[in-house]
Amino acid sequence: MALQTNHPVLGPRALNRATLARQLLLSPAQTGVEEAVGHLLGLQAQNTKPPYYALAARLDGFRPERLSALMESRAVARIVTMRSTVHTHTARDAGALRALVQPGAIDRELAVFVSRGGLDGVDLARLAALARELVEERPRTPKELREELLKEWPDADPQSLSVAARCLLPLVQVTPRGLWGRGAQVALTTTGTWFPDGADQAADLDETVLRYLGAFGPASVKDMQTWCGLTRLGEAFERLRPRLLVFGSERGTELFDLPDAPRPDEDTPAPPRFLPEFDNLLLSHADRTRVVPAENRSRTWTGNQAHRVFLVDGFLAGLWFLDETKERTTMRIEPFAAPGRAVRTELAAEAERTLRIMAPEGVPYEIVFRATPDD
Repeated sequence: MALQTNHPVLGPRALNRATLARQLLLSPAQTGVEEAVGHLLGLQAQNTKPPYYALAARLDGFRPERLSALMESRAVARIVTMRSTVHTHTARDAGALRALVQPGAIDRELAVFVSRGGLDGVDLARLAALARELVEERPRTPKELREELLKEWPDADPQSLSVAARCLLPLVQVTPRGLWGRGAQVALTTTGTWFPDGADQAADLDETVLRYLGAFGPASVKDMQTWCGLTRLGEAFERLRPRLLVFGSERGTELFDLPDAPRPDEDTPAPPRFLPEFDNLLLSHADRTRVVPAENRSRTWTGNQAHRVFLVDGFLAGLWFLDETKERTTMRIEPFAAPGRAVRTELAAEAERTLRIMAPEGVPYEIVFRATPDD
């Protein structure tokens, strides 16, 4: 959308502070865990621990057991949604957001596997019906699901069959998978089976735009499309334009926002925060310069694996790693540039706060700074 010259312009620092406020990262929020998961429209959960670390960075008094309890009570669950990746969602959002984003990255992923020929001769409607019958009879691991589907289509590619089932059906990863301190294989059933009041009716698009802005705004149409994997959302933003404020970015992009959403002064203090790999703060905008300086963008990934990152003054400033044994937990902090004494002290304090929450009880922990080329 072309920028109107009369729109106030928000620079990267103003966008940074607004986004951090929506993301509960300026100061630990006194918000319930379920409420926070809903406000954030889910937490990236490609690995099992990131949702816990995401909440530890955001919530005052968070304990990992609180998220585990919500998972066991089926108030939240793990399911493939935005960008065809696993997220932890509330029961309200799991099926609704999955249905909304289905025509985007999820259907595109299925199309890729179809185009590769691994599903030649497979009736996808029949596959969906059979897979539903199997996982609703009892939760099945992907291996078990593949083996059963291969009985029907012995010449098909086994991985393609299980991916197709995951793309065609809203499949929840049932507990104990994802519980804090407990390992378990992925086992799947449908949202309608897992949630007592499960419903798979798609979330209202206009309402989801408003919720996205509340969690990630101010934002452009392309920003939201990046977050959810859908395209052609311009019409929804146009319908909502009379209800929204419109700003401009320094790059000439229209940025939409809720009138009553927080937009702190760009000089508002932003304490250090330690974020997990794949945190949605870093994945939910087409233009990530509001958090990721251009010179650091390529430093957060190795291959297709994201690293854990930390923020200084609201912006990406380095990586952190955990070495966990039965005897000790070590957090290794690797800044991109040598921090000053005050910043180093703040980083150490936030690292200790994180480890007090997340390190196993009774296991000592330590914090180690890795020297930078500037040291």
